[in-house]
Amino acid sequence: MHQDYIQPNPWSIIEEGFDKGRVKSSESLFSIGNGAMGQRANFEEAYSGPTFQGSYIGGVYYPDKTRVGWWKNGYPEYFAKVLNAPNWIGIDVEIDGSALDLATCSNIKNFKRELNMREGWYQRSFVANTSKNIEIEVVATRFLSLSHDEVGAIKFEITPLNSDASIVFKPYIDAGITNEDSNWDDKFWNTTKITSEKNRAFIASHTMKTNFKVCTFMQAHLSYGDNLKVTPDAEKKEELSIGFEFSQNVKKGEKVSLTKFGGYTVDRNHPPEKLTEAANTVLDQASSLGFEGLLEEQKKAWASIWDMSDITIEGDIKAQQGIRFNIFQLNQTYTGTDSRLNIGPKGFTGEKYGGSTYWDTEAYCLPFYMATKNQEVARKLLKYRYNHLEKAIENAEKLGFKNGAALYPMVTMNGEECHNEWEITFEEIHRNGAIAYAIFNYTRYTEDYSYIPEMGLEVLIGIARFWQQRVNWSEHRNKYVMLGVTGPNEYENNVHNNWYTNYLAKWCLEYALEQLEQVQQNHPADYKRVMEKTKLTNDETGLWKKVAAHMYFPYSEEHGVYLQQDGFLDKDLVRVADLDKKERPINQHWSWDRILRSPYIKQADTLQGFYFFENHFTEQELEKHFDFYEPFTVHESSLSPCVHSVQAAKLGRMEQAYTFYLRTSRLDLDDYNKEVEEGLHITSMAGTWMSIVEGFGGMRVKDGKLSFTPKIPEQWEMYSFKINFRERVIKVTVSQNGADLEIDGGEPLEIVVNEKPITLSA
Repeated sequence: MHQDYIQPNPWSIIEEGFDKGRVKSSESLFSIGNGAMGQRANFEEAYSGPTFQGSYIGGVYYPDKTRVGWWKNGYPEYFAKVLNAPNWIGIDVEIDGSALDLATCSNIKNFKRELNMREGWYQRSFVANTSKNIEIEVVATRFLSLSHDEVGAIKFEITPLNSDASIVFKPYIDAGITNEDSNWDDKFWNTTKITSEKNRAFIASHTMKTNFKVCTFMQAHLSYGDNLKVTPDAEKKEELSIGFEFSQNVKKGEKVSLTKFGGYTVDRNHPPEKLTEAANTVLDQASSLGFEGLLEEQKKAWASIWDMSDITIEGDIKAQQGIRFNIFQLNQTYTGTDSRLNIGPKGFTGEKYGGSTYWDTEAYCLPFYMATKNQEVARKLLKYRYNHLEKAIENAEKLGFKNGAALYPMVTMNGEECHNEWEITFEEIHRNGAIAYAIFNYTRYTEDYSYIPEMGLEVLIGIARFWQQRVNWSEHRNKYVMLGVTGPNEYENNVHNNWYTNYLAKWCLEYALEQLEQVQQNHPADYKRVMEKTKLTNDETGLWKKVAAHMYFPYSEEHGVYLQQDGFLDKDLVRVADLDKKERPINQHWSWDRILRSPYIKQADTLQGFYFFENHFTEQELEKHFDFYEPFTVHESSLSPCVHSVQAAKLGRMEQAYTFYLRTSRLDLDDYNKEVEEGLHITSMAGTWMSIVEGFGGMRVKDGKLSFTPKIPEQWEMYSFKINFRERVIKVTVSQNGADLEIDGGEPLEIVVNEKPITLSA
């Protein structure tokens, strides 16, 4: 059974009724972020029930020492932790001397949370009785500003309903926080200074080892009727926290409200000695706008994001809510303003998967950002990898590769590998190919070739060198083989000749050779610079050609399909449909040994290759491979349903495509994998967008032209989306009666719809 408590609504995520068992799940689902920082939807006031406190700052991390039972050469020294940052949202509340705590309050009524995705704010409201039986109504609203991304704002309003009450607000900031997933219970933060002036407070701290310097700050004021109280009645300073106290006698039926601004200034953006000064500047700006002014700016900023990235669906409210939730969370996680940041698999919603960057960015997220932002944003994601090329070369050197071969990390914060399961760290090397593929995908889509001579060619050379050194010649097969790898299907480790990895390696070598030729012809100065820097020789490129031409691919004549790896047919080929439902998901019911010996596929593996290189194969070949592999796929990775949805739509199997779409779009809202309390699956959310735009919309770039083959699930009356293609905005609307395409201004554009060329004019 999936969870089913989120109310269907096209623009909001809404929970009604208080249930202690759902608190941690809701803390994930109602998370907010602005690209620079984010936080789980923890209560501002004290809560003594089970909760998972989480605030995070983009790019601030801690290298937690790797913990494994048996150390192997080449292991990464540490596992980079997404760091729980000092908490600035806290507001303890006392009513006639008793603490407000929903775990101990009685008669909780009208409890409601709303995450308003259209306008970018989160609100919680309820009526409850304190231990002294004073009935109060609480409305707490908060958001993280997109236009001033170092600050967030909270308005906490209380109305006593059955009697007058003395209400005390105690806003505070606290640096005494820990990570839930710490390996050694190390102290991650060191607090150096706590200061205050009037109604502002500051905590200076830095991370251990990485030494990121952060100033956590707040400002608070109280309003009651016409009175504005700016100076706190008292201040409480402790070793790791500082708080203010505002007291007010409140008449029955009247409202008192505390407004709090808070956030972080970081030495990634300011000189370390000026962090408090920078915090004061941010607070001055927030104060001059006020809560309402900041909120107005927030609504405008989100309106502008939605104008380009919204997907509308008519006739299916759960599908509509699902896609908007996914688009909203992607935009909260990465805004494209800072090329040092990337898209973490949990974004700002949890600590799992420590690290900010996986191959998910290149394989799944890049298409979303290319089409819904300007190309500069996508280019920044590619630049991020170029900036980490030296580290990728170091990563390969640690494993014994030479001569500038580059292995990009499975998981990273700063370009260095920080993942420590050997069968993934050393063997899941297909990630290297996803980075080369992203360069190809970007230039194909944007027609911006400049990235390759400026940066991309060096990346492609490093990757090609890696693949050429990673294969070995098999006398037995008279081919190059690749041993001891893990494909995207992590339910198979240490296999030989994973088809997807071998195919990607061959393609990378050929693509690097093509680009060398192009740059030599059209950008001779860049070519000369890159050749001098990389010392690439003709002997090397000759070897690349040889490896690409003689790569081995496992194939079954009997089934007429490429085999996921050597020995796949030796497995007991029982389809997923014939498994006992009580044993699903298998990763929660089976031993790892049993999973590894089974034919079950965690996510698209061979089919991932058919997704990337669709134009290398006929539709009949896709169909054959889809029919062979999908029945063995358990979809226990969040990245699985979207690829299958796109391919099912291409094959005209709309019912299946729709089922996969719903699963990917509501993966977290309905908690399919029963783990949402750990955080959201941010990178797979881009797959939801792909399911509609590339799946149902059939969007491709073929021979340099934009192409569509629109289809629509029978459950929908209509859907529409916009894409930014080479600085031109195209709107696609598909109904049960056909498709309508429009272009915003500018020169006419020739595109292809259902294989026929048409010209779009403004």
